[in-house]
Amino acid sequence: MANSKNPNPVELDYYQKLEKYINSSPSNIVEKFKNFTKYVPRQDLTRFLVKYEIFKKILNVSGSIVECGVLHGAGLMSFAHLSSIFEHLNHERKIIGFDTFEGFPDEASIHDNKEYAKKGELAINSYEDLIECAKLYDENRFLNHVPKIDLIKGDILETVPKYLKENPQTVVSLLYLDADLYEPTKVCLENFVPRMPKGSVIVFDEINDKVWPGETTALLNTVGIQNLRLQRFPFDTKVSYAVLE
Repeated sequence: MANSKNPNPVELDYYQKLEKYINSSPSNIVEKFKNFTKYVPRQDLTRFLVKYEIFKKILNVSGSIVECGVLHGAGLMSFAHLSSIFEHLNHERKIIGFDTFEGFPDEASIHDNKEYAKKGELAINSYEDLIECAKLYDENRFLNHVPKIDLIKGDILETVPKYLKENPQTVVSLLYLDADLYEPTKVCLENFVPRMPKGSVIVFDEINDKVWPGETTALLNTVGIQNLRLQRFPFDTKVSYAVLE
């Protein structure tokens, strides 16, 4: 599966050709999105299917969905739409996203790959865009007077403890870890796992990944890998998950 964060030359060539095709294809933008399977890369459709399969596992588990590392917001909005489709009356389940929206806040720790984990790396200023996206999403769902999406901007090391202090009622059914680095992943595991009931799911986006070793080390130093049954999907090579038992 392609690494969307570090595409190789072959992938870059494909993306350039895809962009040219999308721009030249007939129909307006809305019609293109309604026929999105014509245009979406196989790898990205795979990632959506992974989220669909994961969501099904927590459908009957109480608690909110937390994503640590939002980037463009595709994952966050995938879970938001899935919740609106499969459980449109479940106003208790929030979709909560944590991100600096300014790239990595600090230099890498000793547990991270310093070649990639540089200050400001992966800076995507998508916060305001996602606020607008969430408003539009609310116009097309049931119970839209009850807020569904929470976007928390800032350093996860500070925002996660602060959020839980301000929202002590928080229970988590799905923790999606995509912060890449050791320290934020560690903070998320330490703060959210104690709030996860049996049957809830932890998802790791970079376990056993040489480019982003901090996620594995954070797991080893907190929950302990021997305490989880790490699983994967046969059609995807990147995401690992564990159902809490």
